[in-house]
Amino acid sequence: MCELLTVLIDLIRKNDGINDKARLTRVVAETFGLTKDRSVYYCADYAIRFSSSASRNFGNTVLSLSNLRKYDDRPFIVCLVTPARNYCLIANTTFLKKISHSSQELRANNIRGSFNGSDIMREFEGIENCGENIARLFDIHAEIGFEDNLPRLVEATNNILPSGVKFGVGAVARGNILASPSRAIRFVASLDAATLKSELDAKVAKYKNEILLAALIENVNVRGRIIEYLIAGDDEGLRQGLIAALKSGANGLPAFKTDNTLGDYQRQFDAFDTETDVKTKIMILNSNPKAYNLDKMLEFLAGNRSVFMFYFVGVDPARIVNTVLVSMFQSDLLEATILLRHWAGRNSRGVSQFEGKAINGLIERPSSQIDEAKAQEFLSRVIAL
Repeated sequence: MCELLTVLIDLIRKNDGINDKARLTRVVAETFGLTKDRSVYYCADYAIRFSSSASRNFGNTVLSLSNLRKYDDRPFIVCLVTPARNYCLIANTTFLKKISHSSQELRANNIRGSFNGSDIMREFEGIENCGENIARLFDIHAEIGFEDNLPRLVEATNNILPSGVKFGVGAVARGNILASPSRAIRFVASLDAATLKSELDAKVAKYKNEILLAALIENVNVRGRIIEYLIAGDDEGLRQGLIAALKSGANGLPAFKTDNTLGDYQRQFDAFDTETDVKTKIMILNSNPKAYNLDKMLEFLAGNRSVFMFYFVGVDPARIVNTVLVSMFQSDLLEATILLRHWAGRNSRGVSQFEGKAINGLIERPSSQIDEAKAQEFLSRVIAL
């Protein structure tokens, strides 16, 4: 996808100064064989909408939210044609501040309204919204998707009272949270960590064939939830239903909803209470896996026995590459943790993601190193949000 986007952006750049939206639209559509859907031109890899303005700042109506929904699974690009330059912005739902036009009735079950050019974020978590960064920004959006963005847009558009609750960090909680990197270091070095990994490895070995079948599912959210449930789910009937559907090649998988908890696998030991989040990484794909809700993470770590771990399963098309159990504070993982504060509602510190390249590196070269000082600095920053 990165190469395709680069070729597209390069062509648009070569036509800087064309100052004719219709001509540029024709050049791009014919060059790449794009299909037209009213004002949108699309292919399997991206969709693009052309607009024009006298300057980089524009308030024109871009598209209805219901139409954007059709293309939100691929980069949705707005190409703004101005007299001197052509600008490209990514306008998937993660990068919309709100819905502006005719949106008074917008609800989660009533998708209404359109967004304007002024509703598109020009910067996201320190990353400029520009042509060069579209692939990087889409990797962030892909793990969130339309359904997770919709409640935020409803809240931001209609000033609906936020449903979330920001975790209040008192003195005792703060002490326990800041002590959690030290607890993690002790746990990782203990026999308990080896026991935890052995339990999860046994599940992966037992359901290896089903995991490889599930890895072929294109929808990243569905794929991840199914594999995570195969490994860590607690309803054996549901697990068997998923297995039967995967083996039969049926189009429909059983409807299920995973608990909205911090981790997928809870395990108590003599000195530690652990939550482990199971994450699948398709090694040949660029992706930024979801990490955790920041308030839920703080609330869990406020317990004086709490240890939060990640269990990564690296999958290639025909094999399971490796499994790795690491602390949330593992140095490479912490360095690759992206805080999505702009995305958060008003009663939330936000959520986080991991940069996918770091996950690949950990799966290929496991490391349990934790820098306690840097981990405490990270936690202090999250508490202050």
